[in-house]
Amino acid sequence: MKSALFIWGGSDEHEPERCVRLFADILHLAGFSVHFADNLRVLADRAKLRAASVIIPCWNQGVITQEEEQNLLSAVYGGVGIAGWHGGMGDAFRGAAGYQFMVGGQFVAHPGNLVTYRVHITDHRHPISRGIPDFELTSEQFYMHTDPSNHVLASTRFPARPGYEWIADTVMPVVWTRPWGKGRVFYSSMGRKASDFDVSEVRDFTRRGIVWAAKALTEV
Repeated sequence: MKSALFIWGGSDEHEPERCVRLFADILHLAGFSVHFADNLRVLADRAKLRAASVIIPCWNQGVITQEEEQNLLSAVYGGVGIAGWHGGMGDAFRGAAGYQFMVGGQFVAHPGNLVTYRVHITDHRHPISRGIPDFELTSEQFYMHTDPSNHVLASTRFPARPGYEWIADTVMPVVWTRPWGKGRVFYSSMGRKASDFDVSEVRDFTRRGIVWAAKALTEV
């Protein structure tokens, strides 16, 4: 049986517990055993990290020690998947460069705050994105620093936001995958709050991404 380990906490701004409970129920129905940690002490337990099929960090900002960071990176390098969304993976541990290297990016801004923007599918053949059409989302449109080696599944184009005219026509990755040693990394910048997942395409992207990272995606 595949297993998922959710690590949630930090600021409540992005509703980590609500998001975790949503996907815990989805993974349970998919046949996963689901485990939770609401503190970062679990990152000191190397055996528990390595026993998971996929780790889903849902921790807004926060600080991890060098040992905790290395334990997490080593677990994924050894074959454990890692998957997540903005509200807990791409805006976590801003001082941990190794963690950001593994994730493949880091949130830096959301020009315009709440806006309606379009998400364009860039890889229609990948099992995570196959069959998902382009769609619109009303949320924060996240500007990221991203690794050029990411495999981008979806992107968005920024208009000239007031005060940020120079970003006009910038194409920004929204969803990507990447390897980290033997492990699979999935990231989606969608997921500012639980309501983002009311959009079926956002929810499907995230569900499939988690299952793919766990090396369990056999159908969409």
